[in-house]
Amino acid sequence: MSAPESLDTLEQVIETFRHRSADETRILLASLRPAEVANVLESFPPKVRFIMWDLIDEESQNHTLQHLNEDVLADFLEEMDPAQLVAASDELDTDDFADVLQQLPQSITDQVLARLDSRDRARVEAILSYDEESAGGLMNTDTITVRPRHALELVFRYLRQRKDLPETTDALIVVNSRDEYVGMLPFSKLLTSDPTVTVREVMDSQAPAIPVAMSDTEVARLFSDEDLISAAVIDSGGKLLGRITIDDVVDVIIEDADEAVLVRAGLDLDEDTFAPVHRSVRRRAIWLGINLITAFIAAAVINVFEDTIVKVVALAVLMPIVASMGGIAGTQTLTLVIRGEALGHLGRGNRTWLVNREFIIAVLNGLLWATLVAITAAVAFQDISLGLVIATAMIITIVVAAVSGSLLPSILRHMNIDPAIAGGVVLTTITDVTGFFVFLGLASLVYA
Repeated sequence: MSAPESLDTLEQVIETFRHRSADETRILLASLRPAEVANVLESFPPKVRFIMWDLIDEESQNHTLQHLNEDVLADFLEEMDPAQLVAASDELDTDDFADVLQQLPQSITDQVLARLDSRDRARVEAILSYDEESAGGLMNTDTITVRPRHALELVFRYLRQRKDLPETTDALIVVNSRDEYVGMLPFSKLLTSDPTVTVREVMDSQAPAIPVAMSDTEVARLFSDEDLISAAVIDSGGKLLGRITIDDVVDVIIEDADEAVLVRAGLDLDEDTFAPVHRSVRRRAIWLGINLITAFIAAAVINVFEDTIVKVVALAVLMPIVASMGGIAGTQTLTLVIRGEALGHLGRGNRTWLVNREFIIAVLNGLLWATLVAITAAVAFQDISLGLVIATAMIITIVVAAVSGSLLPSILRHMNIDPAIAGGVVLTTITDVTGFFVFLGLASLVYA
């Protein structure tokens, strides 16, 4: 559903809920897909959500759980007993149910697992044992496997006996007698090949398998590079553990995109839009405090040159220009580098080349805009010296910002800090301090 259609649906639900009967709202919610229901619930304040939740049948509730963000999901899970969660396991894929359990206290999770049958419990526990942001955390253990020696005719009979297939099944996984991954048998080959030939003759032995410890970001990149719909997941010994499908990869891509936008503002990826005030205040206060510290650092630099600013008032007018230009130049480079790392384009071998490239770009852009600003400042304030000062400061600040933006991601990662989260704050501090110090320092020398 496109964004305009989603908004239309939301407005329709709001209108029905406010001005019509509960039965009409129930009918409207029943006509929506689980992802749409989740979007509707997240668009209401918490108290209203629980009213609407009671208007949804149990099966729809179970399917909706997997589409809710963590904050909203946690609120609903608090009201559900273990028996309800066990019922949800029958409706959800193993990986989706594991995602739900990860939001529960360990004591509740243990109660739910104890009520599952031994087969389902083993599957869920297998996924829970892996990092949530790894291939093991993404995989589904519901797979269909065949042996290389089997004839395609035998495979057809086996599939007909099963009657149904796991969702997003585009190929069968080929394993040997030790359950070690051998290749994939695409349905396109299965349907168009001679039924008497063996799986070994038509399978794709070059189809990539995913190590269970691979990060979800790398999994998404592999799916993109290889145009995959599904892929097998294997352990270090090559034994089949499960499979990952494109729907799970799309979720990873969307989460990464959302994170890139939200973390720069100090917001949590799974923060509820209508979260209680006390919860949002606590989360945002941390980042506001960090930014306040950086602001004090910049203010301390300005205070050092208080006498110079008093003598030349124009400096106070022009200071923000220097810091702003440096901030923009640095942010452009930082964003480019983080994107390059995410796409796997950057490594030790070519990082130096990129730094040199960004240095040259910064020098050229610095000369261009510094010249323009210098002429404008000299004419506006009738002071050629002031124009030269701000031009020099801009060039130095833009160059420092570009080099910092190039190097910060690798430095922060070396310190086990996510550059997408902390990069912007650190870069802003560097550009502000550099810009103010260079501009006011040069002015102090010129106007001493």
